[in-house]
Amino acid sequence: MQSREKDINVIGHKNPDTDSICSAIAYAWLKNKIEEKYNGSRRYMARRAGQISSETSFVLNTFHADVPSYINDVRSQVSDAILDESYPVSADLSLKNAWRILTERHLATLPVVNKRKRLEGLITLGDIAKSFMGVYGSTILSEANTPYKNILETIDGQLLVGNAQDCVTRGKVLIAAANPDLMEDYIAEDDIVILGDRYESQLCAIEMNASCLIICMDAEVSPSILQLAEEKGCAIMKTGYDTFITARLLNQSIPISHFMVRDNLITFRLDDFVEDINPIMSRQRHRDFPVLDNKDRFIGMLSRHSLIDMDKKKMILVDHNEKSQAVDGISEAELLEIIDHHKLGHVETLQPVNFRNQPVGCTSTIIYRMYLENQIQIPPEIAGLMCSAIISDTLLFRSPTCTPLDRQAATDLAKLAGIDMESYAKDMFNAGSDLKHKSPEEIFYQDFKKFTAGTITFGVGQITSMNQDELNDIKQRMTDYMELAKAHHEVDMIYFMLTNILEESTELLCYGPGAVENAQHAFGKEADGAVVNLPGVVSRKKQLIPKLMEELQQS
Repeated sequence: MQSREKDINVIGHKNPDTDSICSAIAYAWLKNKIEEKYNGSRRYMARRAGQISSETSFVLNTFHADVPSYINDVRSQVSDAILDESYPVSADLSLKNAWRILTERHLATLPVVNKRKRLEGLITLGDIAKSFMGVYGSTILSEANTPYKNILETIDGQLLVGNAQDCVTRGKVLIAAANPDLMEDYIAEDDIVILGDRYESQLCAIEMNASCLIICMDAEVSPSILQLAEEKGCAIMKTGYDTFITARLLNQSIPISHFMVRDNLITFRLDDFVEDINPIMSRQRHRDFPVLDNKDRFIGMLSRHSLIDMDKKKMILVDHNEKSQAVDGISEAELLEIIDHHKLGHVETLQPVNFRNQPVGCTSTIIYRMYLENQIQIPPEIAGLMCSAIISDTLLFRSPTCTPLDRQAATDLAKLAGIDMESYAKDMFNAGSDLKHKSPEEIFYQDFKKFTAGTITFGVGQITSMNQDELNDIKQRMTDYMELAKAHHEVDMIYFMLTNILEESTELLCYGPGAVENAQHAFGKEADGAVVNLPGVVSRKKQLIPKLMEELQQS
């Protein structure tokens, strides 16, 4: 089976914010345009690693952009393997033809499928060998409902009388070597009789109601015999082989359905993870395993060799570079690029990658610069997405993470998108802070990230709003939910930022051993219970995380 060009996934962090989603869409669009410019064949697809927020939904709807498809795990799957060449066959195929296919194509196993491509069984070289060694009865052709066409193919025969689509359903196989007077004693109705050119023997077999005569050595058959056979419903075949070879070949005409393995088949699906199927393959001695799609249709055969050269999922990370924030299984994927504006994290690669990291307020600012560098014209919809990301990440330039590059990029993009930033930002923030009908879980994970400082791991969620009353309404709900979130993520501490955009301040909710003390020491503020008020703090990346990390490392 030929290898196919795989899509390259452009994806942001878990619990994606507006920048994470918009950057993935904008960068995938840019990469595809560059491919077109240089006649490349790769295709870049924007993906997401979590549910989108109300704010992001508002942005996508405003600029008529589709929600990127969801990926929750990028570990290697069966679909990433190059499946072995396979040759699916029908159940009525003869043993002779099955053997020929297996040997000519150097295969070990043939999958048997029906007209709807559903797997019916498997037959191997070993199964065919056993069929020759283990068959002694003369009624095997009728037991297997052997089609006449199989017999004709096997003995290179010619059908003189009868229908090739008929099957052997009753009787035994015998060679008419005796005198015609004695044949009456051992020929029974519906038998298949192998014989030569003796007219009397042919006549006797037909008279005894044989179902089929096989005339050997290409002997001529008289018109009267042909007419009588037609009248009596007796098929007549002619072959160039002698009686010994013909008798020897007949068992090879048996359909493989009689010997194939039908029960307890071990099959895999395209979406099965390699990590899960490896133990199964190790316990079995089979060389090949059938692979089915989600509609139970046969796709191909998977061998242990198929797993050696896996075509891993190809990934480009935007707006993050830490393994704890990346989609599950990122260490098993092939990482091609990272575009980010955060501190350096702990994503490891097996080979060098394109890594662009700049100290700006938004990933989309970096991507905007890349559009300019590659001289790719930005369509209004993409400009709107990137402008929205910059507005969101910099809180309309209120965040200390905002740089002159962010301001210039947002201004240029707003012109291309045809929007007034002040009024648009107000609508966008209002859409994002409409939290009345959301569950505590939806609110908490709207923008949540995990971090590590030495041996300590902690998570930080954030909600921004222009309405302090709304923040007050969800304060207790978030406080109650933090215990569950800490247990779910198995972290040492949990923090949640209730950020007021207009007042440029944050109430920091703390949970976990040492969480409150760490926040107090980091900011030099006294806590009110489990809450630390942080006036002037709006940025998680630039104002909160560095101080928490520094305090944890010192302590």
